[in-house]
Amino acid sequence: MVNNETSILNINNTMQILDGKKTSDDIKNEIAEVVSKMKERGEKVPHLAAVIVGNDGASLTYVGSKVKACERVGFESTLIKLPSTISELELLKKIEELNQDDNIDGFIVQLPLPKQIDDQKVLMAIDPSKDVDGFHPENFGKMALDMSTFIPATPFGILELLERYNVDTAGKHTVVIGRSHIVGRPMSILMGRKGFPGNSTVTLTHSHTKNINQITTQADIIITALGVPNYLKAEMVKDDVVIVDVGITRVPDETNEKGYRITGDVDFENVSKKASFITPVPGGVGPMTIAMLLKNTLLAREQRRLRK
Repeated sequence: MVNNETSILNINNTMQILDGKKTSDDIKNEIAEVVSKMKERGEKVPHLAAVIVGNDGASLTYVGSKVKACERVGFESTLIKLPSTISELELLKKIEELNQDDNIDGFIVQLPLPKQIDDQKVLMAIDPSKDVDGFHPENFGKMALDMSTFIPATPFGILELLERYNVDTAGKHTVVIGRSHIVGRPMSILMGRKGFPGNSTVTLTHSHTKNINQITTQADIIITALGVPNYLKAEMVKDDVVIVDVGITRVPDETNEKGYRITGDVDFENVSKKASFITPVPGGVGPMTIAMLLKNTLLAREQRRLRK
């Protein structure tokens, strides 16, 4: 009897995975094709530089995967490793060198930075035309005003997933959980913009939001970037909801050879039974972030070429 119920559930549930791994591969292949044609025409290929301060394991892994992605699509890349003891002044001097280096089209400074360095001061020092992370206030402001600019890579990746899977966003109620400058705040702006994906009515929720369950159960689309494992439960969502899970947390797990497993903000097993679309963790938003960083770098190269 239970088996029959399960099979009926599976037939009725037309849930579709928003596959970030496959989509990011598609985007990288598209970029590689563009770069190949640039080479044929004898043009300079895009060059991305990454600055990493100190030896944070997660940051090193992440930056390493960015360098590999550059190789795959035919970009040039430079990795600049600096000691965790570096002064703010020395780091700002390095950034100015990269701003002036005509060979480099775009660069990122990997966060977090050591406590002796003011993150905001560093982000402000990056030339907006090379800010492929999209964090500079000039680029953020342009994004908020619907002007052409670099969109931060994670929100850009979410938009691309929604677009490629043709997820209807017009007139929908989008609830964003988390208000960080990297994901939550930009997503709340982008989902309310004119165009596709966009044109939705947005509610931005955070740690001071009261009765969040009442809000999430009204949502057609939920984008969660909280960093709390399994926070979003099945009883907090309605049927046919679209779920984008940006959360990524290492949860101790002795059954895993690494000693941990990667978990998102969403109780995937149960929420997926009610969702129409859902991103997995890992393999959802994560791979898209690097793909869109490459796309921003390609855009930066194109803009620099046109300015000359």
